[in-house]
Amino acid sequence: MKSVHRPCPSCGQVGLSVFYEVENVPVNSVLLVDSRQEALDFQRGDIRLAVCPACGFIANIAFDEALTQYSARYEATQGYSPTFNKFHRALAQELIDRYDLHGKDVIEIGCDKGDFITMLAEMGDNRGVGFDPAYVPGRHPSPAADRLTFIADFYGEKYTDYHADFICCKMTLEHIPNVGEFIATIRRSIGDRPDTVVFFQIPNARYVLCDVAFWDIYYEHCSYFTKGSLARLFRRAGFEVRDLWTAYDDQYLMIEAYPAGEQGSAEVGGTELAGEESAAETLEMVRYFVEHYTARHDQWRTALADWRATGRRVVLWGGGSKGVAFLTTLSQSRDDIAYAVDINPIKHGTFMAGTGQEIIAPESLKIYRPDVVIIMNPVYRAEVTADLTALGLSPEILTL
Repeated sequence: MKSVHRPCPSCGQVGLSVFYEVENVPVNSVLLVDSRQEALDFQRGDIRLAVCPACGFIANIAFDEALTQYSARYEATQGYSPTFNKFHRALAQELIDRYDLHGKDVIEIGCDKGDFITMLAEMGDNRGVGFDPAYVPGRHPSPAADRLTFIADFYGEKYTDYHADFICCKMTLEHIPNVGEFIATIRRSIGDRPDTVVFFQIPNARYVLCDVAFWDIYYEHCSYFTKGSLARLFRRAGFEVRDLWTAYDDQYLMIEAYPAGEQGSAEVGGTELAGEESAAETLEMVRYFVEHYTARHDQWRTALADWRATGRRVVLWGGGSKGVAFLTTLSQSRDDIAYAVDINPIKHGTFMAGTGQEIIAPESLKIYRPDVVIIMNPVYRAEVTADLTALGLSPEILTL
């Protein structure tokens, strides 16, 4: 690892250690790309992951916010998967029960197409405001529509006069470079309302580091947290951290926090919770990732080369960010992997940014008949296996 004289976006301490670099990766992974040439010509950027020895936060210090796009063309929903929908609905009910969200005011920062806040409104008879530049009006018709307001914009200082009993932010903080400033903005918006509940869900950096999951590192994700670094961020911003937990096969990290005291005091949030990694423990996980990355990378390169040499037809199942990162990090062309499969019909006929594989419907595999299917997330193995069986196919199935 090499040190750089840069302030940490989370704690402000100067001095980060770079441990992972990938050049020329697509700056967006899930924008709808309408042609193969557009996919091959997609704008590129670099990844230079650096860890803060003081707080354990990890940032892409090569990230340029001006390069990424979040618009109606941003198609990140997982809502076509029965596996994900079961999890998502159970999470909504868990939060409604845990925080007595009935007839309450709810804000969701980074609501995407509005799936989750719509569930909270319908299931708890709540009122909601969702913020996201990628929101598409009418995507989710709902009987609760008259209690929902969507603002197709990034949440920021100009919206701090919106108040709620429950502030939710799912799979968004990892896209924000200035995380300290962002959480401080939310704390200012709450003011002296101590009963406001704040709930965040983000990717779990422990999972990425300890599983050497290089396919979970892509340009839009410029910020990475463990339990410990996430809790420290919230405490510095003036929150009391009440709970930290993981879900979805430990891939997702959750935090529950309440406003408490003044911003800027590390003591404001009370004592640390069980399972919070120290900065030193995070550094050990980073070293593990570095030590094992080359072998993991080469393992996949060798397998793909062997399949190509023996004429085996290979497809990815999952036309999203993991697939883009997997293909671009391994420099894979259509000669190695012909297609990406996705159950989201909005993606069919579009192309993978950077490498140009067409995204096809599962039914198309009845014609192509792959020998190997690589599933981008092991959570979906049972679901995908059942879909392949229903199509009359029995390829070799591998998961990342």
